[in-house]
Amino acid sequence: MPSTPTPHLSVSPLERRAVTNHTPAALVLADGRVFRGTAFGAIGRALGEAVFTTGMTGYQETMTDPSYCRQLVCATAPHIGNTGWNDEDNESSDSTIWVSGVIIRDLSARPSNWRSQRSLEEEMIAQGIVGIKNVDTRALVRHLRDKGSLNAGIFTGRDATAPVDDLVAIVNDVPRMAGRTLSEDVSTTEPYVVEPEVSTTKGSGLTVVAYDMGIKTNTPRNFAQRGITTVVVPANTPFEEIQKYNPDGVFISNGPGDPSTADEMVDIVRQVLAAKIPFFGICFGNQIFGRALGLETYKLKFGHRGINVPVIDVETGQVSITAQNHGFALLPPHHSHDTPNTINAGELSASFDTPFGPAHVTYICPNDNVVEGVALDDGRAFSVQYHPEAAAGPHDANPLFDQFVTLMQEGKTK
Repeated sequence: MPSTPTPHLSVSPLERRAVTNHTPAALVLADGRVFRGTAFGAIGRALGEAVFTTGMTGYQETMTDPSYCRQLVCATAPHIGNTGWNDEDNESSDSTIWVSGVIIRDLSARPSNWRSQRSLEEEMIAQGIVGIKNVDTRALVRHLRDKGSLNAGIFTGRDATAPVDDLVAIVNDVPRMAGRTLSEDVSTTEPYVVEPEVSTTKGSGLTVVAYDMGIKTNTPRNFAQRGITTVVVPANTPFEEIQKYNPDGVFISNGPGDPSTADEMVDIVRQVLAAKIPFFGICFGNQIFGRALGLETYKLKFGHRGINVPVIDVETGQVSITAQNHGFALLPPHHSHDTPNTINAGELSASFDTPFGPAHVTYICPNDNVVEGVALDDGRAFSVQYHPEAAAGPHDANPLFDQFVTLMQEGKTK
């Protein structure tokens, strides 16, 4: 079964209580900028990297996404909490809220949805999650777009009235996201199996080993819906151990942290590729796969987070709207860290050499030319930076699961 994660906020049970609309709160950024508001959720403080998401829906899925570990998430949608909270839409396997804190403009006075079982604030109090509301989120997002994602802290109650210099000092003591290894903090500690929902679909009889770098529950669900048995294993499980499952394919999930620190997983992927086992990776898995092919990674200024991010298929020119959540990206082939986003059309059509044969860039983001996917030219391994399992949508990229099924079926036939 999935592990029980280590609590990530220092909020005592006595402090996990509702707060009034008058409890002061302050969002303090590492550069000294302060946004005042009022507290909601648990009383206490939350520290992490301040980022923003442009999704108009899906705040529950966002808050329970393990990829948001150690981050304070600002919603650009102005009204949050409308649909309450339920027990079906969590993206963490054990219903844990992984964001360190929540930043919003307005909190819904009461939820209004037939699936709601309690309010957003009630769930935040139960899990000890600190939030700040009545913030000018437009000004905050503009600041983060100009300055880049910054370390920050949400301070509520008496902490919010402390001298700003003292609060800035606390924030600046928080480790920065670059260089952090976080997947082991969110990964399962023991393997577990997600059985197929049906046995008559295209993937019947196939087994996938899925590395949990911060896997979302909708990923094994997508495999199960296609008749596939998924064995979810902890991050860094040695290649020799997964061989006992005789996998038809290997999958690496999304997850938090800096991909430049994932050396063990890069070595594992190289062994998977050398063994010619079909491979599929998303998000963090895309970055690990890219590194296995010889590419480097770099930190984006403010990342891609939302459910409305376009990507272009380099081969066909087709545009898909995707869900994304990443602060790091693959450095394009033959580019330096000084010019990461200066890809041109000619370069996109060209392959680059890897230890496993030629490979190519498959998708880019037209907003900033960030690499959104890579693949081996022979088709037996591919990855994307975005989320084909996306909940609460969009579903443009969901057929990538079918592409992986076809790849595994062909491998099984051979």
